[in-house]
Amino acid sequence: MSNTYKTISEILQKLNISALNEMQEISIPQIKANANTVLLAPTGSGKTLTFLLPLIESLNEDIDEVQALILVPTRELAIQIETVARTMGSGFKVNAAYGGRSIQKDKAELSHVPAILIGTPGRIADHFRQERLNTEQIKTIVLDEFDKSLQVGFEVEMKEILSLLPNIEKRILTSATQNLAIPKFIGMVDAKRLEFLKDASETKLTIKKVLSETKDKLEALKGLLNHLGNEQGIIFCNFKDTIQFVSDFLYENDIDHGIFHGGMEQRDREEALIMFRNGTVDILLATDLAARGIDIPEMNFIIHYQLPHSLEEFTHRNGRTARVNAKGTAYVLHFKEEELKEFIPNIPTAEIPAPLVSGGPGNTRSKPYWETLFITGGRKDKISKGDVAGLFFKEGGLKKDQLGVIELKQNGTYVAVPASIAESIADKLNNSRLKKKKVRIYVL
Repeated sequence: MSNTYKTISEILQKLNISALNEMQEISIPQIKANANTVLLAPTGSGKTLTFLLPLIESLNEDIDEVQALILVPTRELAIQIETVARTMGSGFKVNAAYGGRSIQKDKAELSHVPAILIGTPGRIADHFRQERLNTEQIKTIVLDEFDKSLQVGFEVEMKEILSLLPNIEKRILTSATQNLAIPKFIGMVDAKRLEFLKDASETKLTIKKVLSETKDKLEALKGLLNHLGNEQGIIFCNFKDTIQFVSDFLYENDIDHGIFHGGMEQRDREEALIMFRNGTVDILLATDLAARGIDIPEMNFIIHYQLPHSLEEFTHRNGRTARVNAKGTAYVLHFKEEELKEFIPNIPTAEIPAPLVSGGPGNTRSKPYWETLFITGGRKDKISKGDVAGLFFKEGGLKKDQLGVIELKQNGTYVAVPASIAESIADKLNNSRLKKKKVRIYVL
């Protein structure tokens, strides 16, 4: 644990945040004042910072054990919260533990005990079961996207974890779902409910349908993507097999995209999100795993290639666009001979030029400007973003506007550069030294 602990004002300054938003201003004092809090707010509204700030303020710098536990339904959300917490630079150690990576890696990181532990219920339950961590000092528990954890079958593990936490003083539940049912085992007695979910009429979301002449809807999808050009968005499917089917079609039609679903290896999932965030791909083809709990940018649209089975998931998918104060459109691909589901409102038909709908000429899409390079050195090698930028500017000869997003991970770094020079820059900088480490650099 670091010897330098930051105040809340210093943390906000480090994050380049001049002022908290309205939801945060209202919620943070309530979280501090109440033992049990339920925070309901839409995706992208700043819930992570809302619970992290009072949580950090409650930590005791003289205790070298886990003091706060954050349970999440997905690996991506664990990684996202860990990244935010580390960026805050509070001085308290933070670690995430989740399925999809080796227990040995967890053990190595947890040998230096964090003050804040983040993780998925299955992996956290295993660590507690094996007594790898002392739970006596855990005073705060956060259940982020709590309803999603129940939905994906983590109730047994969550019960087990809570039974092993004898000294909980504060419980914080967050969700982007209304009508939240909270089981008794959580212990949310006299909870303060903070609700910031807007009615559909209050959002800037537009929902439209796109009619398809064929049942597979592929030509209609291509026409819609051609119409939208290089705007950024997600195409939602219900099954990974459908994703493969649609992906093959997009590749055949030279439409670049990323893929994201639960059947992928963890590194592949992370890299898909990194390339979506940095602009290497502007389309993400995904299951409902991408509907919430992942760190992706504001986008212009989402497309329901297949409709979800419930209004709740329909709402969460749509919540990926028109976030906070921005505008966005959700498109429903509709085979004209099929009935729309009962929870779909009476929506207008999108006006798309006929040649595009039928797969004809008029493609407004171009190849993405950015490409992603991977560097075989990361945080564990004490490499910083400044080190990486310095290498690309000084040795690579890049101009400022040619260096895109840099994402540092524990064992590697991802850098966006113009696609037109990606290969030549990778060749030029391969086997360079960063912080005394010789690194390989290649195009993903």
